[in-house]
Amino acid sequence: MADVLPLVEARLRSALGEPDARAAVTFLGTDRIEVLRFHEDDIVRYATLGMSTHPMTDPTAMLADPVKGPRAELVLSVRAGLADTDKVLRALAVLAASPQVEGVVVAPGASLDVGEPLWPGAPFSSVLVAEPGGLVEDLELDEPMDPVHFLPLLPMTPNEAAWKRVHGAGALQERWLTNGTDLRDPSRASVSLA
Repeated sequence: MADVLPLVEARLRSALGEPDARAAVTFLGTDRIEVLRFHEDDIVRYATLGMSTHPMTDPTAMLADPVKGPRAELVLSVRAGLADTDKVLRALAVLAASPQVEGVVVAPGASLDVGEPLWPGAPFSSVLVAEPGGLVEDLELDEPMDPVHFLPLLPMTPNEAAWKRVHGAGALQERWLTNGTDLRDPSRASVSLA
């Protein structure tokens, strides 16, 4: 089996350019997770590297398949210079390690919560996992491995996260769209949920 991470990093570089910074975090009992930072005009993007090393496993499965199963990396895009968003690195590493630590399968429509602001002063402690394929194309791997999906993360305020639990991810995304919400604004207020 080919090592997945060099292929993943090559796909990130081809889609987002050269990273201008990277940091690594290792949690006890997990593989190392790196977070790469990319700048494009007034947007800064953070992408995880390491989450896709192993396939995610359904927590109800009796045995974890070491080859087959969904693989993903996370991508967060925010407007540069409006907040100290570089502190999001640890939160992203925590989210990327969650399949190994908690046995969860991260998929579009899911909510992920770090239990504290994503960066200092951030009005968000959780994110909505969006559909892949827009910013970074899926990375096909040799059979029988599943492709690596690059999942965009959309920060949610606590009110939005609570509303999403009741009404669903699609309804929240529709609300954002209807109100013209700038999901890349690192200090935006909650969308009107009335």
